[in-house]
Amino acid sequence: MPTFTHAQLHDVAHRILTAAGVPDEHAGVVAAELAEANLVGHDSHGVMRLVQYAKFLDDGHVDPHGGFDVDAQAAGFAVVDGRRQFGQVTATKALEVGIDGATRGGAFTVMIRNCNHVGRLGSYTEKAARRGFAALLAVNAPGPGGVAPFGGIDRRLGTNPISLAAPFGNGAIVLDMTTSVTAEGKVRVAFQKGVPLPEGMIVDHAGRPSTNPADLYGPPPGAILPLGGVMAHKGFGLAAMIDVFAGILSGSGIARTDLPPGANGVWMAFLDVSQFLPRAEYDAMIERYAAYLKSSRRQPGVEEILLPGEIEQRRRAEREAAGVEIPDETWRQLTELATRLGASLNDSEK
Repeated sequence: MPTFTHAQLHDVAHRILTAAGVPDEHAGVVAAELAEANLVGHDSHGVMRLVQYAKFLDDGHVDPHGGFDVDAQAAGFAVVDGRRQFGQVTATKALEVGIDGATRGGAFTVMIRNCNHVGRLGSYTEKAARRGFAALLAVNAPGPGGVAPFGGIDRRLGTNPISLAAPFGNGAIVLDMTTSVTAEGKVRVAFQKGVPLPEGMIVDHAGRPSTNPADLYGPPPGAILPLGGVMAHKGFGLAAMIDVFAGILSGSGIARTDLPPGANGVWMAFLDVSQFLPRAEYDAMIERYAAYLKSSRRQPGVEEILLPGEIEQRRRAEREAAGVEIPDETWRQLTELATRLGASLNDSEK
């Protein structure tokens, strides 16, 4: 598999996006989020998404010149219309709206409609946490999703991820998870690598358990299962409520047939930590809490208890040193896409 530096991945993404007609400023935002996802180990939200994004552009689902409108705003909330712009561009701007509102009033909520795929949620909540805010970000799939409800076979939900982050020392503690047992992109990575999935992730079109990632895509397509295994009603419940908050309350909708799979309804919430308690008191408390969790006796074979987001921090350090491997099939698709668009990637491979 070819190996790339973070800067090279950013360059690959930026070249492909600008060749596809995306303005330089917006291409830079999207490229930064994709390369960052690869760097921290979330390849499902990395440069492999460029092929999907190019199709969204071709099909008119993404408007790279779309605006950013605040349709409603009050002391504690704003409703934003992303105008079918790239989700990363819209979410980055909405992040600033939310932080500005929370700075003024202590807490602020942002709902986003007409938003495309925002990428890795933890990227945005971590940015907020590093600036002193506790943050929540959840997205639904107002268009086609790939997840079956608890006890069902048919696709009725998106993976409906949620991320929460809070300041921790010089960084952040970050939860970033889907309410399905896996992200669709992770199935796509397995498919492109030609490796099987762990048991319990997907069912085929007839509802039979499968470890073959191709069974998710069909034809006819299968479905991803809700998070939780035998307790999957919990993951299903979370996903359904995210549809209510991020889908219905944002005005993005649910079960729409006029949107691509990558569309998102977005719910953001921000709390200015320093307005709830003195920052020094908060820092001391969360440091004690982290130490308390890590001091637990460990199960056999477990070397260390990791906090939410800690594995991404370590993966970042590893990949900054060794580079990021991209599956051969992913790189083949990217070079094919670049050739079609007239973008040269010859000097991008390490």
